[in-house]
Amino acid sequence: MLRGLSMRSLFSLKGWKNAQSVLIQRKLSEAARVPEEEPNAQKLIKVAIIGVPNSGKSTFINKIINHRICPTSSKVHTTRTASRAITVQKGAQMIFYDTPGLVTMREIKKHNLETSFTSAYRHSIQHSNIIGVIHDVSNHWTRGELHPTVLATLEAYNKLPSFLVLNKIDMLRSKRLLLELVDKLTMNSIEGIVRKGAKEPEVERGKPVGWRNFSSVFMVSAMTGNGLPEVVNFLQTKAKISNWEFNEGTHTDQSNETIIQETVRARLLDFLPQEIPYSLESELEYFSNIRGTLYASVQVTCPNSRIEKLVCGEADGKLKQITERVSSDLVETFRMPISITISTTSRKKE
Repeated sequence: MLRGLSMRSLFSLKGWKNAQSVLIQRKLSEAARVPEEEPNAQKLIKVAIIGVPNSGKSTFINKIINHRICPTSSKVHTTRTASRAITVQKGAQMIFYDTPGLVTMREIKKHNLETSFTSAYRHSIQHSNIIGVIHDVSNHWTRGELHPTVLATLEAYNKLPSFLVLNKIDMLRSKRLLLELVDKLTMNSIEGIVRKGAKEPEVERGKPVGWRNFSSVFMVSAMTGNGLPEVVNFLQTKAKISNWEFNEGTHTDQSNETIIQETVRARLLDFLPQEIPYSLESELEYFSNIRGTLYASVQVTCPNSRIEKLVCGEADGKLKQITERVSSDLVETFRMPISITISTTSRKKE
């Protein structure tokens, strides 16, 4: 953490960790520090993690809490509803809201998303103390500006503090480019104050490309964990004295059954092409814990028999691959042996 900074040095950079991690932060306010008279008091912070689809929000959360709680895949819209992931670090309970990617009505129709999709992230933000924006810097076409839906959300909840996370920095080699992105996406400002010597924030096509009011900026790789300790340190200083909302050792508010269903759905997204996985429905038929081993059975309903054949593959080879991958994911999640079967059915026979 940077301490003792004057307003003139808001953009001073802390040394790079492995030449890839950077933190820009204002001097910590006295209110963010733990009162000396209550050194053992419980502290709490609730964080809404937002961003466009596939920016790495779920991977970011999983790595911080060191548990595979939020399902991940290589396709967009893996997260369909807001869920909470919980960790206790440095005496503070941190509750992360893993929100669906911010989308338009056109995307909702295209990917057959739930009607409540757009309200899930709003509910999360309204119950949070701070907003974390995850931004994918590996995408050449979109990394130069924050998406309009992200900017609109920050504007709608401008009373809440926020921080920016530049994710997937392991995909870039140019330190200079990353620093240029910091300037651009923060509009040369931290907490609304333009750094000395910088020009007033510019706009493109009459609209801003960044947000002036971020409290801090972090450069991380959620996949490798690089830069995440700095994020944890920052959040710990922002936590307020409050009773914890979950017992220590709790990592999610999702039921085991829900986690299994969502894990199956995430792997269907990875293994199936184009829009096919978005038309499938997963239902948990059986779940039990017998002498330290979890047993589960999931049925995947396909729109028709043609798609069912695509899901299963030749001699059920693809379905076996999906089952093996889901089993591996769930072992990582529950940290105990898993026995799972996945079967298919179709609504229409062709």
